[in-house]
Amino acid sequence: MTLLPSQLALSVELVRRLEGEAMAALPEGTLMARAASAIAVSASGMLRDTVGRVTGSRVVLLVGSGDNGGDALYAGARLARRGARVDAVLVADRHHEAGATALRSAGGRLVGTDDLVAAAELVAAADLVVDGILGIGGRGGLREPAATLAAVARETDATVLAVDLPSGVDADSGAVEDTHRVVVADRTVVMGVLKPGLLVGAGAAYSGDLEVVDIGLDLSSVTRSETVVLVDDRLAAHDLERPGAYDDKYTRGVVGVSTGSERYAGAAVLSTGGARHGLSGYVRYSGPAYVEVVQAWPEAVAKPGRVGVAGRAQCLAVLDAAGLGVPLVLDADAITLLAEDSEVRSAVESRTAPTIVTPHDGEFARLAAAPVGVDRVGAARSLARSLGLVVLLKGSSTVVASPSGATYVSMSAPPELATAGSGDVLAGLLGSVVAHHQARGNVDADLLARLAAVASHVHGVAGLVAVGEGRTMAALDLVAALPEAIARVRGAEPA
Repeated sequence: MTLLPSQLALSVELVRRLEGEAMAALPEGTLMARAASAIAVSASGMLRDTVGRVTGSRVVLLVGSGDNGGDALYAGARLARRGARVDAVLVADRHHEAGATALRSAGGRLVGTDDLVAAAELVAAADLVVDGILGIGGRGGLREPAATLAAVARETDATVLAVDLPSGVDADSGAVEDTHRVVVADRTVVMGVLKPGLLVGAGAAYSGDLEVVDIGLDLSSVTRSETVVLVDDRLAAHDLERPGAYDDKYTRGVVGVSTGSERYAGAAVLSTGGARHGLSGYVRYSGPAYVEVVQAWPEAVAKPGRVGVAGRAQCLAVLDAAGLGVPLVLDADAITLLAEDSEVRSAVESRTAPTIVTPHDGEFARLAAAPVGVDRVGAARSLARSLGLVVLLKGSSTVVASPSGATYVSMSAPPELATAGSGDVLAGLLGSVVAHHQARGNVDADLLARLAAVASHVHGVAGLVAVGEGRTMAALDLVAALPEAIARVRGAEPA
């Protein structure tokens, strides 16, 4: 499977190395010229969408001292040559001199911040604000006067375009130190490859639409353990294969489910529903809610007792199957037992078949004996290494990490997915997807991580289907939306 730059996120350290290699191999100024061209093209499109034209539009550049400021200045020169009124507000003690010269030559203006009120008025009157304040090496919240001008941009109707990363967002973690000292972008033009901070944490919320542009970075030397992979429809479609002409219900995969309780039968019904609408051809339920399960899903084989009573399966979503040699999905109370019972933990960690745990932040804190913190990617990777298990850390952006370091992010979930029972549906769906692939061949930990991210992506798309144009959503709506969600994702050209 060949991944695109729009599906890969790399750390600041690695991006810096790749940029250095590219600059050494290309004529001086090539990377900045390519970046400026991409920014200008994106800005022109945004202006046409919002005010209907580039000529006569009002563009304000917020220019810092680094290369992002230079990119913005050169892009501003291109916009000025197309008839836009371009003002570059210099928010640092120094700026990119050659870029400033190019802007002035094209008819643009350089504006200082000695008169901060006047600079703020320019921002307030702009049709488009281009954020070139900080680059990927920036740390912490914006300082004055940049913080004031970013606040003005947030409070007005101006469209905001960020260069590579919204200033005030940490490129590696997505952390925002101060929500009052950060740029909130409608779109971010990303240079070469994604950065993890655009996909997780507050950074994902502040980056707007992501547009990744090729500036000539050579990604061939990058290993999978160094990357964070963004799961989209194209990637997910690769693993959502349709049944073949010679498949039967067994070769499509059998998933074993043991969830819920006599008092809380809903979890069993929802997880079985998620499993039934996944890829497997057969669902076997074993547990105390077997009556409710078979009433809701008459095609499922539902029996009382421990898992394994109902028969063989290729993947199990249950804790008491730790001794069986197939992939295992642990959710909800199983995570609590794993965190609190040393014998259970030892049994799970000693398994030869891969296991995945699916905690929310509170469950993660119990497993790791520490809170998630601001670096969600780092936290998931650390726990996966320490436990030797695949970790699916739930959230508005779900992070999945393998013990090897292979990491995936799913961003498809709408906010309405934060509803009771949603996690039960995901556990069943995940078990079904994994069972299907286990029936095709052994699923190792790295493949389990990818399949978990694919299931999370489909789960999010189902949420979008269920919500539609402003509807509310309950977990059963999510189950009902899974077939359409899978059809939508399958409609993408597989990676």
